[in-house]
Amino acid sequence: MIEKYTYAELSKEDLYEILRLRTEVFVVEQNCPYQECDNLDQLSMHYLVRKNGAIVAYLRMLLPVNNIVKIGRVVVHKSERQNGFGIDIMQTAIADFNEQFDACTLKISAQQYLDKFYSDLGFYSTGKKYLEDDIPHQEMIFKKD
Repeated sequence: MIEKYTYAELSKEDLYEILRLRTEVFVVEQNCPYQECDNLDQLSMHYLVRKNGAIVAYLRMLLPVNNIVKIGRVVVHKSERQNGFGIDIMQTAIADFNEQFDACTLKISAQQYLDKFYSDLGFYSTGKKYLEDDIPHQEMIFKKD
């Protein structure tokens, strides 16, 4: 089951666990030192999946700015990556986007090696490719029906 929270609704324990998971994957595993706490969590909806009480998958959806909604910090614990949690959490966020933000565009900044994952979910590359924290990324937009 996917849980959804505003920043204010997150417990201190959940916020700590989310930051730990994001740091474990994005900073330590990917060997990429960057500023994890970026003041955007306060402007986001937070989606998470628990297994045996522990958060194993997470993403945040930034609320619209100039009719742009962004999904970011999509992360699944290394031990859980083949269990479909990434697909489930993304599909839930996309469904919420479609339901709540009809006049907006949904964007992601995707690591290039995950192109097929995001394409299969309905995103397409804008062709804008760049290095973000020394990792090849591309801008992708969701195709609305």
